Amino acid sequence: FDPRHYLGTHCYSLPKTGPHRLRFLLESVKDLRETLKKKGSTLVVRKGKPEDVVHDLITQLGSVTAVVFHEEVREIL
Repeated sequence: FDPRHYLGTHCYSLPKTGPHRLRFLLESVKDLRETLKKKGSTLVVRKGKPEDVVHDLITQLGSVTAVVFHEEVREIL
């Protein structure tokens, strides 16, 4: 979870993620973790800036051959 996604927006400081969306996200992550666990896998969940968290995970795991990510499209006003 990137803390920057829960701050205010650029223009009016409106919350990017309200309480209902946050609850949905947390329930979705919990459900995904439980589903993966039933299939013999797991889900790594971290809080922090992705550029820091991913670097730390790669360092910790040591044998990473690929990293895939997406970038949020931002509307320019």
